[in-house]
Amino acid sequence: MFTDIRDYQILFLSVFLILGIAARDWTLRPELILIAIATCLVTQWILSLFISHWSLLTTTANDNKLTFNFRSSLITALGLSLLLRADHWTTMVLAAATAISSKFILKTGDKHFFNPANFGIISALSLTSDAWVSPGQWGDEWWYGLLFFGTGGMILQKVGRWDTTAAFLSAYSLLEAVRNIWLGWTWDVYLHRLMSGSLILFALFMVTDPRSIPNAPIGRIIWAVCIAIFTFILRNYFFLSTAVFWALFVLAPLTVLFDNLWFSPRFSWLQED
Repeated sequence: MFTDIRDYQILFLSVFLILGIAARDWTLRPELILIAIATCLVTQWILSLFISHWSLLTTTANDNKLTFNFRSSLITALGLSLLLRADHWTTMVLAAATAISSKFILKTGDKHFFNPANFGIISALSLTSDAWVSPGQWGDEWWYGLLFFGTGGMILQKVGRWDTTAAFLSAYSLLEAVRNIWLGWTWDVYLHRLMSGSLILFALFMVTDPRSIPNAPIGRIIWAVCIAIFTFILRNYFFLSTAVFWALFVLAPLTVLFDNLWFSPRFSWLQED
């Protein structure tokens, strides 16, 4: 039905957002969702315009045209709306603006290495006092996990990034299993820690962003395992509820190293953003 796989991602994330508001009784404010969407779209347009004009000034070619693709910025806005909470609208503006700006500023060559939504979340958590993330907002009901795996699996099959999700979840599950056995806990505790909707959402839709993760399969697998290990440490020894987001943020620059170690063609959507 759609010509671009990102259209499906926008649809699914929108459904998740509506489902969350309707069924999970989130403390979501509709005006902040609109602010996040508007800020992401406007920031993307302004920076695209700036890059286009800069190219005209620095090259002699006459075929430089302004390209603005709303899909990636809308996906970022929906991701922020799903995960980030704030008391003030300025915090959401900061998160959205820094998220989109990271794609244009923090890059090597023509590739950015931070996941935009994750960068915006960490920016808000670090620079403001009224932002928070609720990792348990989806609860641990099995049908949420089934919904996420079904929709996320469809997208990952199209973009070919199942290896990243499999490596992350396998490594993290193994570490949690070893800890569970070591502490002598029952297996329902283990399943409770793994059947988190937010963890599955992260594994399927954030850690697999094909534009910011390593290009080569071996690089993606090692990168995902590193994030799983760091997440495990932050969650269980530093008791950080937002461990997955901090782990991805801290280890994101490894993408640059792994792309240099193992060369592979860079992923490209049907239309560049």
